[in-house]
Formats: sequence, C-alpha cells, structure tokens
Amino acid sequence: MVANQKYNQTNQNNDFDAIVIGAGFSGLYMLHRLREAGLSTRVFESNSDVGGVWYVNRYPGARCDSDSIIYNYTFSEEILQEWTWTSRFPEQEEILSYLNFVANKLDLRRDIQFNTRIIAAHYDEINKRWRFQTEEGTSLTAKYFISGIGFLSTANIPKFKGLDSFKGDWYHTGNWPHEKVDFKGKRVGVIGTGSSGIQSIPIIAQEADHLTVFQRTPGYCTPARNHPYDPEFISKTKANYSKIRNHTRNSKGGYLDTLINNRSALDDTLEERQREYEKVWEKGGFSMQVTYNDLMVNPEANDTAAEFIRSKISEIVNDQEVAEKLKPKYYYGGKRPVLDTNYYETYNRENVALVDVKSAPIAEITPNGIRTTEHEYELDMIVFATGFDGMTGPLFKIDIRGKDGLSLKEKWVNGAKVKTYLGIANAGFPNMFMITGPQSPSALSNLPVSIEQHVEWIGDCIEYLRKKGVETIEANIDAEEAWSKHCKELADQSLYTKADSWYTGANIEGKPRSFLIYIGGVQAYRQKCDEIAVRGYDGFSLTPARDTVL
Repeated sequence: MVANQKYNQTNQNNDFDAIVIGAGFSGLYMLHRLREAGLSTRVFESNSDVGGVWYVNRYPGARCDSDSIIYNYTFSEEILQEWTWTSRFPEQEEILSYLNFVANKLDLRRDIQFNTRIIAAHYDEINKRWRFQTEEGTSLTAKYFISGIGFLSTANIPKFKGLDSFKGDWYHTGNWPHEKVDFKGKRVGVIGTGSSGIQSIPIIAQEADHLTVFQRTPGYCTPARNHPYDPEFISKTKANYSKIRNHTRNSKGGYLDTLINNRSALDDTLEERQREYEKVWEKGGFSMQVTYNDLMVNPEANDTAAEFIRSKISEIVNDQEVAEKLKPKYYYGGKRPVLDTNYYETYNRENVALVDVKSAPIAEITPNGIRTTEHEYELDMIVFATGFDGMTGPLFKIDIRGKDGLSLKEKWVNGAKVKTYLGIANAGFPNMFMITGPQSPSALSNLPVSIEQHVEWIGDCIEYLRKKGVETIEANIDAEEAWSKHCKELADQSLYTKADSWYTGANIEGKPRSFLIYIGGVQAYRQKCDEIAVRGYDGFSLTPARDTVL
C-alpha cells in the first residue's frame, strides 16, 4: 500500500500486541487490563508523566465537577480502600496524585514511553497490523490500536491578530506551566468564561492588581458547595462501595445524583418550583439538572430552571448592568453547566471588570494588551480560557489511516459526517478501538464510569478474539450507519443541540457543527454494548486467522 510505504520499517523490539495512546485515566487502566490478559502492550504519552488532561490542566482553581468518591477507578478493591479523597470536589493536584498512586501501585510506568508523540497510525492490510510513527521518526507495529487520548485534550488557542506582538506573558488554561504564575501587581485579561475561566477568575482576581474578563457567551453556574470529608463519611463510603459502584454503573449519567422529582417542572406551581430549586442550589453540585424529568426536552420547563439561575445572578451581583451581561439567554444545559465557587461574587470586587466581546468583538492583540472594536485594554498578562477542540480534535491531530489508505479525517469529512459504531469502532479501521470516542456517552457522563466500561468491553473483546483465533474485527457499515442515526435521533429530541457550544464544535472557527454524544445514558449504553458482545459481536465483521474456523 502506498500510504504505508514510509512506515514499513519494522523492528522486532518495536512490535507489540497492542499500542495505546495516552496515559490518563483511559490509558492507565487499558494498559493494566491488557497486561493482565497477557498482551505485550506499550503506552505512548506526549507529556513527561502520567495524568493526561490532569497533567497539563494546572490553571488556578482547576477542580473536578464530579464527586471525588466516584471520580476514581472501581476495578480494584485494594486501590479503593487504600486511597482517601480529602474533599467533595478534588483539585487538579489531588487527582494527579491519585493517578500517580495508581501508576505506582500497578507498576505501570515500565510499559509507558513518555515524552513521545505518535503522529501517524496506518493500517497495513497485507500484514494485518497497525504501523505507527513517532514525532522523532521511530517506527512501531501492533496488532491492536487503542486511542486513550479522550475528547478534550487539544487546546483551542484562537488565532487572534497580533498575538506575537504582545509584550507581556500569555497562557492557556489547557497547557499551564508547572511553576506558579504570579499575578500580583499585574493587569490581567482572561478571555473565555467556560469551565476553566469560571474556576480560575475568582483565584486570579484575589491576586491581580486588576482583572478584565472578556466574555463572549455567559454560562450557567450553580454553586459547588465543596467541603472537606470527615473520617466517618470516608469510612461509610469504603464499607459500602459495592453499592456506590452498582448505582453509578446503572444510572443515567454515572453520578451520585438521581432524579429528584419524576414529573414535569410545569406540574408544580411557581412557589413549589422555587422551593425545589432553592433546595438543590443550597445542596450544590449538578442536582439542578435532575430536579425535574423534562428539563432537557421541554423548552418551557427548561426556562423555569434557567430563569431561577438568572434571578440568582441578580441577587448576587451588585451592579445590575453587569448582572444582565452575566445572564445566559440559551437553554440551561445547552452548554455544559459549570460548578462555581464565588464566581458571580467576584464581579462585586472593585478590581474586576467585565467586557462583552459579543457586542464589541476582539479586533486584535496589541503589544500592550487587547483591542476590541470599541476600546483598548492595557494588560500585563493574558489568560486564554478558550477550551478545547473537542470530540474529534484529538484524533485529527494524528494521521490515522485505515484500509485503502483512507484517513479518519477524510472518512469523517473533516468532522462534518462523523459515524462510528458505539463510539468505539469505525468501519474501514480494523482492530482499532476508541475509549470514550464520538457517539459514546463521554461528556454527558461521569468519565471514570464510562472509561471503565469501555476499557473492560475492549479488553473482553480482545480476549474473545484471541480465544476464537480471530485475526481482525471491524465495524460493519450498516451497523455504523444505524448507530449514528440512533444517536442523532436521540439528540434531536433534546435541547442539547439547540445551543452553540463545544459539544457541537461551535467554539472552533470553521468547524462543522455536529452533536457527537450519546444521550441515552450510561446504563442503556452499557446494556447495548453487552448485548452486542453476547451475540458474538453483532455488527462487526470478524476475520479468522488462517486455519481457524469460527
């Protein structure tokens, strides 16, 4: 194959049963799972240690929005008992410490190659193997190719005119320095009010001489209500973890929260709704989303939650002109809601200003700051809290080519026509698996729950293939078409597709709009995947090795 010719150099020491890309939550567990099954496996990680997004997302205030007691692996009872979280929503540093603990406990680093970026993965149809090339030019081969790079690992740095001319320092929240950034005495500008912006802005405001927030679209924030755990709670949690595990695996989103009121928000009076919303506001976390059963399918019901949050903004922010700018106008949940700690309160500080760049867009970065169409703001530092090129971005950074040299980017028409089978596999790409790929529950779930399910399903699948003497497994086009149609039909019945967000790729200039998340829930998804496996991997074509009869 012409497409594979420049990668046809092979080295016996560089040949593996499986190659996994990424050493975050996905890659670490996948390595352990395959190694336990007896496969020679190598993980390649572009960073210098384990952690994935939690290795690079070190911005001030970086914190998980899943309860810590479910933001972990559950496959090892020993790990569950030995590790103890300190608070409800863990900080980046603690999550990274946890992943280092797991890597040490399972002795994973000996099979991980750090500081190595895979730039190409081409399928060799003749030899039925994947051929890889690193950025340094090293060639490797493997029977199985597994992506553990996730869907939010490619930082989005907007191409602002004049950025190179800026005299001060600038940073992106998705690629933060390891050393502390000192904001004291500085005039700081933060561009973006998504999750990383909302988490970092209150911290930066406490240190900076002055902070200017450049907001394009406001987000819906509800209080995190983070708090330290007491020993009694930890003891009960560890004693009852089997119940917690069972609950998260058989829930809608893999979270602890369950539906509070199995009725429409419109069934309650205004006073009754206010009481329900006040309860979840005080409780904190993502309870707001499960207050009623129709918030993400009924526009009128959704507006009751949206209006409640907007009223809270008016209560908290003193300057009502600023409060109005902070009020979202789209459906609640259309963009990922954010848990905050003193975010709205920050705009009551005298050293904080809010700039609406939807009405006055950023024209350019100047040597001394940021110029909008209306004004120039002098700054010493700029923080880009502009998020990621989600869902397809990380995969498109690798030159992935399947049968007949077809690239994944070409197959998906640069993201305009993404089709997968279960969000795990692709027609035309044999023996390739994606962990939390497009059209899986991914971003609408508690990720460790979805990651474990994918890793275990992929691990079981590979063991089945080896036991049955199967050379290759490949998604069928018909199955891929049906799954993609099913995902779209579910999404179109909801309000998720009705707002411009990173869910749809709207945060990336020129990126085709598409909603690539399965919204049926982790329980329904797990059942579908299990049924397919029980039926001998229905929807896949299995090619036996020579002299093997299936």
